[in-house]
Amino acid sequence: MQIALIADTFPPLRTSGAVQLRDLSREFARQGHDLTVLLPSAEQQERWRLEDFEGAKVLRLKAPRTKDIGYVRRTLGELVMPFAMLRNLRKSPLANERWDGVVWYAPSIFHGPLASAIKKSTACKGYLVIRDIFPEWAVDMGLMGRGLPYRFFDAVARYQYSVADVIGVQTPGNQGYFDRWCERPGRKLEVLQNWLDKPAQTPCSIRVSQTQLAGRKVFVYAGNMGVAQGMDILLDLAERLRSRSDVGFLFVGRGSDAVRLRNAAQARQLDNVIFFDEIHPDEIPDLYAQCSAGIVALDPRHKSHNIPGKFLTYMQSGLPVLANVNAGNDLASLVRDEQVGRVCESNQTEELLKHAMNLLDQIDTDADLPARCRGLFEREFSVEQAVRQIVMALSA
Repeated sequence: MQIALIADTFPPLRTSGAVQLRDLSREFARQGHDLTVLLPSAEQQERWRLEDFEGAKVLRLKAPRTKDIGYVRRTLGELVMPFAMLRNLRKSPLANERWDGVVWYAPSIFHGPLASAIKKSTACKGYLVIRDIFPEWAVDMGLMGRGLPYRFFDAVARYQYSVADVIGVQTPGNQGYFDRWCERPGRKLEVLQNWLDKPAQTPCSIRVSQTQLAGRKVFVYAGNMGVAQGMDILLDLAERLRSRSDVGFLFVGRGSDAVRLRNAAQARQLDNVIFFDEIHPDEIPDLYAQCSAGIVALDPRHKSHNIPGKFLTYMQSGLPVLANVNAGNDLASLVRDEQVGRVCESNQTEELLKHAMNLLDQIDTDADLPARCRGLFEREFSVEQAVRQIVMALSA
């Protein structure tokens, strides 16, 4: 099939979304499809720039800046973004391209107008990949009320949903949010699990053996450190385990809370905690090979369900998980049912400490634990399965 993929993140960015879309693009090409990735670009001067990316075409279209700026400017930029991309697409060599399907990735919630225009011009079906339900999660977190800003973002999101023929959510627990959307004939809702490509073999610039955590069982967290993660309890846990000279905590990444957390660890003199800046995604497998368990953290105020990309990377590397998540999250039952780690749903330090101690004991005694983690990944989260599922939905 000839497929257009719309997104606002892609390499050289290192976000989890960029890694997911990189892996998805590679797999579309491997399975013989003609993929074009459409991306906004604020940095380039020209209206369009066409690149080759491992068998896929990448068309970068000039659009307003939407990253690393204030909320008001970002909102205005995202509102204009799809229209700027469409205008510049029409001036590019792919202006008259006929696609058999269009796929777009949320976040962002603002791709609807561009996806709609492509659907109408090529009479194709549209598949919306939803990885978080905004603005609902922002309300759950207390970042937004249900006033005018919420109603604006909700209207934008619902327009995007209306454009889609198929919506792929990441867990069964999120399906209920789209009950009314499903009522219109011809629409299909399905679970599209997160995915990850085969691990890279790039050596990691971080060497645990050269830090004060050398020789310890290391709990590692690699990824975004922001308000959605609620990571303060992890420092509380590290403080409770400070007397264990065989245990350490390694935090790698960036985000709105990264500096604050690093400073808090220093203020509390946590000598069993180390922070590193973000590393290249291809270094992650070698980082995990030096660690004993992975950490997943989600703020307890979340009401939606989320299986973060970092959970997949832990499973792929055979690392069991220590998770602190919102009550009822589908991830909790998945970890318990598959016996690939321990989960705390109370957000209480004492309970998380108990789970951490149990997991440390299990790592020593359960020889099959790494194999169960890898088996879960291969069965549920392979990129091959994700591409086949999307193509099947667009072809139906």
